[in-house]
Amino acid sequence: MGFNLFDLFWVFLFLSSLQPVWQRRQIEYRRVQTLQAFERERNGRVILLIHRQESLSLLGIPISRYITIEDSEQILRAIRLTPPDVPIDLILHTPGGLVLATEQIARALIRHPAKVTVFVPHYAMSGGTMLALASDEIVMDANAVLGPVDPQLGNFPAASILKVVEDKPISEIDDQTLIMADISRKAIQQVQRFVRTLLKDAIPQPKIQPENIESIVDALTTGRVTHDYPITVEEATEMGLPITVGLPRVIYDLMELYPQPQGGRPSVQYIPLPYGDRTPALPIPKGRPFEGPKPAEP
Repeated sequence: MGFNLFDLFWVFLFLSSLQPVWQRRQIEYRRVQTLQAFERERNGRVILLIHRQESLSLLGIPISRYITIEDSEQILRAIRLTPPDVPIDLILHTPGGLVLATEQIARALIRHPAKVTVFVPHYAMSGGTMLALASDEIVMDANAVLGPVDPQLGNFPAASILKVVEDKPISEIDDQTLIMADISRKAIQQVQRFVRTLLKDAIPQPKIQPENIESIVDALTTGRVTHDYPITVEEATEMGLPITVGLPRVIYDLMELYPQPQGGRPSVQYIPLPYGDRTPALPIPKGRPFEGPKPAEP
């Protein structure tokens, strides 16, 4: 029994359909292997919260990846499975997400008796920053950023809604705006109370100097900057947050195993090789406080 060209064509289609499945299984296997190696190195539980699909579109409708209830269920289960004396390492790459899910995860982290470390290779904004505040140490790439955690009501910052009430006579403000202002005031108070709880966490030891707590709460929750304002490692260190600069190589390796789905041509492209004999080195962890780059001498 022989094969003709038509049969070979169907065999080719069958093998082509298996290739994506094989590639997905391979990358899943590499993720597990890398996670296990990092857990052995750190002697603790490693949890990843990575939202790489920050911007997608389906039939013209934008789709975003963010912290959801499903995320909180999975992370809470991972924390429950972790013995009290085992440290937790949380790798964060997220634009934020639901307040309820974020607060559930953050409360579980501060209740864990052993040390909790958050790693930020690129950014952890909004709810991601709140999770970082629940940790005992925030380890960041030198160029990574955090963000404010001021509440947002719909498309508007709560602080900006309150500003309208402060600047206009009450007789010129409609009822809906007054109701939104009342909700905004409550939302800011709730967030401030929760952030203060996170910063006062003293298990296994205090992480924030008591005199810095109120200034950090004010800087992050009152809307003095826009919600997407990037808080650099220098600014976060100046605030008094427990920042350490310099990530292990394995963190970058893990991020490579969670690629952003590509549609069409890549937006960034380069040859991933060092030039000549100059091999790039990772930043050396500088501990705390972080000293930024010094100005060049004249």
